[in-house]
This record gives sequence, structure tokens and C-alpha cells, in this order.
Amino acid sequence: MPPLILASASPRRQQLLARIGIVASAIIPADIDETPHKAELPRVYARRMASEKAAVIAAQNPESAVLSGDTVVAAGRRILPKAETEAEARECLALISGRRHLVLSAVTLMLPGGRALHRLSETIVTFKRLHADEVEAYIAGGEWQGKAGGYAIQGSAEALIRSIAGSYSGIMGLPLYETRSMLLSAGLLSPRP
Repeated sequence: MPPLILASASPRRQQLLARIGIVASAIIPADIDETPHKAELPRVYARRMASEKAAVIAAQNPESAVLSGDTVVAAGRRILPKAETEAEARECLALISGRRHLVLSAVTLMLPGGRALHRLSETIVTFKRLHADEVEAYIAGGEWQGKAGGYAIQGSAEALIRSIAGSYSGIMGLPLYETRSMLLSAGLLSPRP
């Protein structure tokens, strides 16, 4: 089996992989331009990001398998940013308050020799209608920083979500069902739990 490189610095992705018995041989984040193309749709963007991240690291490590992922929060056709400021987080929370949005989690597995496997998880998330004090309390907690859509499901935002239809691990950043399926089909994971 080739060594497996995780092309992400996300501690959540490392923790999620551990849940299915995988510890990456190396963690090498891909440094790529993550700017969406003009009029790029969320699904296309998520797949492109996961694929480009894997391709960059695979080119540098041709004897290794490379696993990458990208998670996109979308309100309709709009890609919400990874909130870097309180203003961005407030704008994201205002957009998703009281309505459904889509969390797209794309995963790419590049194998030695250039073969690539791709999967996309789609999850519908519905937030409760957020009151101003709830937004301010969430902003004050800081969990929104650097998170797509301005929230982290594994934190206090979970208590603000009315429903989820899809993959909880996908919202966290790595859909385990799709990831496990790819690793199994590539022979990088034993079928036994």
C-alpha cells in the first residue's frame, strides 16, 4: 500500500479519518488559490477545489496516495465565504437564519500513477430563525473564525440547527461514508470495521 498523505491542515479532517481507522502518513496542506471563478456554481467549485488540492500534492509526491477535501456552504447559487471577520460571519448567519442551505463536501483521492477518485456529499441544513442576541453570543464565542458559512457544526452552533438531511461528518469537513468507500475501492482500507 502506498503511504497516504492528507492534503489538509484541518485537525477535524484528521480526527474524522481516525474514526475510520486511518492515520495519514503525512499532513501536507495544499497552497492553492481558492477564489471561485466568476459565476462558478457551488458544486463545481467544491469539486474543483478538492481536485486541485490533491493534484498539487500528488505532483510533489508521485509514490503516495493523496486525500483532499473541500467544504462549501451555499445559499442558493451563492458560495458563502470562510468567515474571516465578524462582519462576514454576521452576514453569513443573516443569510442562513431561518432557512435551508446546502453544505457540499467534495473529496478527491489521487493514487500513484495518476488515477483519481472523486465523491461529493450534499447535506441540507436548516437553522432556526436567529435572534440578534443569539448571533452576538455566537460571534463572541469565536467559533465562526475561518469556517465556511460562518459556523462550526461541532460547536455551539449545533444547538441552533433545526434539522440536517445528509452527512454530519460532511458538514464537519470530510464525509466519512464517501471517504471510506473511496479508500476501500482503492485497497487502502480493510473492509472490516
